[in-house]
Amino acid sequence: MKRAPESIAKDLNAEMLEIRDFKVYLPAKDFEESKRFYLALGFVMSPGWGGTADFELSGHRFRLQDYYVKDWANNFMVVMNVDDVAAWHRRAQSIVDSSEFKNVRVKPIETVDHALVLHVIDPSGVLLIFVQGLKSEGP
Repeated sequence: MKRAPESIAKDLNAEMLEIRDFKVYLPAKDFEESKRFYLALGFVMSPGWGGTADFELSGHRFRLQDYYVKDWANNFMVVMNVDDVAAWHRRAQSIVDSSEFKNVRVKPIETVDHALVLHVIDPSGVLLIFVQGLKSEGP
């Protein structure tokens, strides 16, 4: 008889597991163009290994890989909580306006629930979602 996932999870929770780091691998249709894009956004690049490059900003990192599958890239999303979504919009729009990246798209900022949300499509089709929580009005 199989155990229910809930009872397995309950047993595992007693072990106090933790994660010290978490890194996502993003696809790149054109690896060099994607590296330039993330540098233009403000990330700092460091060498990866085996066809990868690491990008970091404010202590948060991801690994860009020289690997691309269209269906995967077009369904890949990254959510970033930010303090100033308007500043990210200005940065992303300046990148689009430079005409250096033909496939990058920026959508207008929208309000969703209690947040301002910005959608940016990277050169490979990855959806970057910048979210700024709105301060609730108190009594």
